[in-house]
Amino acid sequence: MPILLTLEPTPDQKSDVEGLLRQRESSRHPRMRVECVRLSGQGRTVSEIAGILEIHPVTVRRALHRFTAGGLAALADAPRCGRPPKVTRADLDAMEEMLDTAAEDGGPSWTLPRLAAWLERERGVEIHSARLSALLRRDGFRYKRTRTTVRHKADEALQRITKDQLEGLRLYG
Repeated sequence: MPILLTLEPTPDQKSDVEGLLRQRESSRHPRMRVECVRLSGQGRTVSEIAGILEIHPVTVRRALHRFTAGGLAALADAPRCGRPPKVTRADLDAMEEMLDTAAEDGGPSWTLPRLAAWLERERGVEIHSARLSALLRRDGFRYKRTRTTVRHKADEALQRITKDQLEGLRLYG
């Protein structure tokens, strides 16, 4: 008969688990491991947790063993090789704040190349506009093309008067 793997997290650990699950910037795998701990703390079995999260039971067992061996800190991803990202969360937050204030003040419309130039000028971060687009899409930003004319804002009466004046100035018949 297999040994049942269940956890009894302390109240402090339970509150830490809930706090980690509420974080917006947590990545997928550590979040899944924390969710395994939370569900196990509710008294669910490994197979039930695997069915709920749609993952393999071995993955659930590994997450629970990591938690018992090292606590919540052990559930984080190990450092990856390669170059660290150029744009940090602080840079994106600063850009989001700038865009919010610009929108409230009726400031200029921002294109991706202009945003990339702003990041380089204000934050010292050099990034291509295509990569910035992917980061903004990942964070849930939506944008659309701006109009290149102001024809939709023009006063029709004023346009009619100006058109009549121009017709009177024509040199040809």
